[in-house]
Amino acid sequence: MAELAKETGERMRAGMDDDLNTAQAQAAIFDMVRKANAAMDAGQFKKDDIPALLASLQSFDELFAVLKDDDAPKIRSIVEWARAEGRESEIDKELVEAVEAQQLSNTDIEKKLAEMEAARRSRNFKVSDAIRAELGVLGVIVEITKDGARWKRK
Repeated sequence: MAELAKETGERMRAGMDDDLNTAQAQAAIFDMVRKANAAMDAGQFKKDDIPALLASLQSFDELFAVLKDDDAPKIRSIVEWARAEGRESEIDKELVEAVEAQQLSNTDIEKKLAEMEAARRSRNFKVSDAIRAELGVLGVIVEITKDGARWKRK
């Protein structure tokens, strides 16, 4: 894996040196991830392999800035600007809902989910459905499974 990480770094640099050939740099990281996943599936991946591969991923992210999801504050500021300017109607409704959903912390969502589960256990489906609908409006999708409720943001 250390050799794979080293090769990946070299391929990414070669791609960027080749007139900013981003496709080549991206292909290098995708190949690395595919090979690392195959090694994991085959039981050939060791804990000591992690640092080298993470370093390659970090190098990739320094170039492309796609691994860290830091869009929410930027989008929130755009939505706030649009509201202040009276232009909110020009912004996609799903974008506004996504910004509002980001205002709920994971802890807040978990608390709401616990309330919903308690209401379901006491067979108060009206309250449970109301909480689920409230979360839905805020951009949180709740799935009820046999193992309990799961959630994800839109």
